[in-house]
Amino acid sequence: MRKIVLASSSPYRQQLLRQLDFPFIAVAPNFVEKIDPSVAPELLVRHLALGKAQSLAECYPDALIIGSDQIFVDQRRRPVGKAGNLQAAFQQLKQMAGRTHCFYTGLVLFDSRTGTVQTDYATFFVSFRKLSDDQIHNYLQREKTFDCAGSFKVEGLGIALMEKMEGEDYNALIGLPLIKLVSMLEVAGINVLGS
Repeated sequence: MRKIVLASSSPYRQQLLRQLDFPFIAVAPNFVEKIDPSVAPELLVRHLALGKAQSLAECYPDALIIGSDQIFVDQRRRPVGKAGNLQAAFQQLKQMAGRTHCFYTGLVLFDSRTGTVQTDYATFFVSFRKLSDDQIHNYLQREKTFDCAGSFKVEGLGIALMEKMEGEDYNALIGLPLIKLVSMLEVAGINVLGS
């Protein structure tokens, strides 16, 4: 089997990829993310995912490199980044409460041997419950999600913030659209369910 590299230091993406039960290595990409709010989210996440994957091509010249990136956008399609601290996280969640927002997750499978690129993206919609200030503070004190886009993660207590979630692949919400990835790997000659 070809060497498979996940261009990510995210423990969440690594955990998701382990579900496919094949060997891979995870390497932090050498890529600086620049969020340009004037670029459509579906284009931006594909560009960022490609940059991550291609940044490892010289180090892994005969590998299949997986890149993925995600942005969270508000109702006006403006990117919502990582808060970084408690006060900013509180403001993000307060503004999102009672509304529906969308995650865009870009996915790239880059063959560093041939230069072939497969790229796609997935969307996932989250509708927040109406939340009191105390509920938001309690959530942030317990989860400390300042490093997460939108200041929440549904794989933990963040599920209690939700009223409804909709999308084709729940894994895209966490950061790696596995359904699309399986199809890309098959095109590249890797049959995840093969022997």
